[in-house]
Formats: sequence, structure tokens, C-alpha cells
Amino acid sequence: MANVYKNAMFDLTTTNKTTVYTCPTNRTALIKSIQITNIHSGSVEVEAFTTDSSASNAEHEVAHIQLGSKTVDNLVKGTMVLESSDALKLKAASANNIAGIV
Repeated sequence: MANVYKNAMFDLTTTNKTTVYTCPTNRTALIKSIQITNIHSGSVEVEAFTTDSSASNAEHEVAHIQLGSKTVDNLVKGTMVLESSDALKLKAASANNIAGIV
């Protein structure tokens, strides 16, 4: 099977967990980067979660940072593997301040 490269851009417009990427059926995704940018004038807490579809959609927190004003960070420190139908969700402590790309 050939590699298929994809990106998913996002804006966290609420303080709820937001699904930013779901691995397609019958595929495996290798996530190399979750680049987040704080466009706000203050610090914002950001959390990342994965949902494991093969384990009754069990959810796991995989990152938790305090992102300073007008800064960029990468939430993935190594390759993250998502299997078929697994999802990546992000949550910010304040709305309309975090944007990025997976």
C-alpha cells in the first residue's frame, strides 16, 4: 500500500474537546507533528487526547502543556501511531486562542 500524506488544520473555537483528526478505516496513521500556536496575549493550557477505537473508545491523555503568549510548540515528541478509526482530540482552556496543524 502506498503512503498517503495528509494534514489537518484546526482552530479550537470552544473549550470542549475537539476532534482534529480521525484515522480512516483500514488505515494506520503516523502523526509526526501536532503544531499548536497560541495567538492570545496570555498563557493558555492545552491538552491532547487519543481515543482507541479497538478498546471501546477508551480515551487517554497524551499531552498537557501551558503554552505561553504568542508561542508555538509541538505536542508530539516522537511518532504517534493511530489505528483505524482512532481519533486525536485537543482541548484548550480558553476558546479562539489556539490554532494549528497535524
